[in-house]
Amino acid sequence: MILGLSTQTFTLIHVIISLLAIASGILVLTGMLRSNRMPGWTALFLLTTVLTSVTGFLFPIRGFTPALGTGIFSLALLGLALYGLYSKHLSGAWRWVYVTTAVASLYLNVLVLIVQSFQKIPALTPLAPTQSEPPFLIAQVIALFVFVVLGTLAAIRFRPAAIAAD
Repeated sequence: MILGLSTQTFTLIHVIISLLAIASGILVLTGMLRSNRMPGWTALFLLTTVLTSVTGFLFPIRGFTPALGTGIFSLALLGLALYGLYSKHLSGAWRWVYVTTAVASLYLNVLVLIVQSFQKIPALTPLAPTQSEPPFLIAQVIALFVFVVLGTLAAIRFRPAAIAAD
């Protein structure tokens, strides 16, 4: 039981939140490439990405794992993204800090999706049973390359007017 839910139900909720974070993150990244702020989608992306990490810490894990390290790093990135967007209103260097940390957070979600896909999807598991085989490594390298390129383009193109402080 996790938070009064069966582990299966909690896992399903965690996966749904994670998939919402990835889908909304892709929309936000697309908006960044078009210099479109998309405040509603951005708020959904940031919220669900934080929830993905937070709910990930609630699973019964013994000892420090790569998943915990990824969650900690993701929350640190998200803290910077939230601060740059909502406190600093994308002013000055906070625009590219926000873009970089938001895109890196999205990448980490996709990274975990790839790992989990190779572990849980029956058609993929035999291709990389130890996750050190070429199909797994190729998927990881392609994802990293795509996010570096798109993140760089987003940092260059995302230049909306600074948000007026309330």
